[in-house]
Amino acid sequence: MQSLPMFLMMIGVVYFLIIRPQNKKMKDHRELVESLKRGDEVVTQGGLIGKITKVADEEVTVELGDGVKVRVVKFTIGEVRNRPEPTPANDSKK
Repeated sequence: MQSLPMFLMMIGVVYFLIIRPQNKKMKDHRELVESLKRGDEVVTQGGLIGKITKVADEEVTVELGDGVKVRVVKFTIGEVRNRPEPTPANDSKK
């Protein structure tokens, strides 16, 4: 009976130190993959850096250099380097 509180405390520690941060990381990556769009500069998990030229359901086409395009599964995108800023609309009141 004395080991039950210790066991429950260890489960809590494992949850807060391992499981919860991993779930957050997976959620953030899923959101990143869903927000990919044409023109984003991305880095794949293999280390290739390129610009997205086409987005499909489960894959994207990445241009690595002049005329070098590869198809990549979306979930292998590791990070988005710099997204192009949207151009501000001209304000006709000024």
